[in-house]
Amino acid sequence: MDTIERIKQQISENPILLYMKGSPKLPSCGFSSQASQALIACDEKFAYVDILQNPDIRAELPKYADWPTFPQLWIEGELIGGCDIILEMYQQGELQKLVKEVAAKHATADEK
Repeated sequence: MDTIERIKQQISENPILLYMKGSPKLPSCGFSSQASQALIACDEKFAYVDILQNPDIRAELPKYADWPTFPQLWIEGELIGGCDIILEMYQQGELQKLVKEVAAKHATADEK
């Protein structure tokens, strides 16, 4: 499977996915730290990919997403944006609402 196929698979299999530097518990950059903290504060499970451990994804994702920087938040296959957008949505209460709706939708789908 090539890198783009792997990225597409990760995005399709994870309703809430954060591409970041490091992990939510041990972020390796301030922007990834802020983005993951906002997601953690939403109180729902989310997946993440550490791009520092995946240099191929780090190289290819910006081209695929047409978004040059990390972190990148993907929700239901759609690129939401980077750190500034994530924090702005969180401060306005939009991120919590979106994350809760998606988590609830996928929780019911998993139970069927």
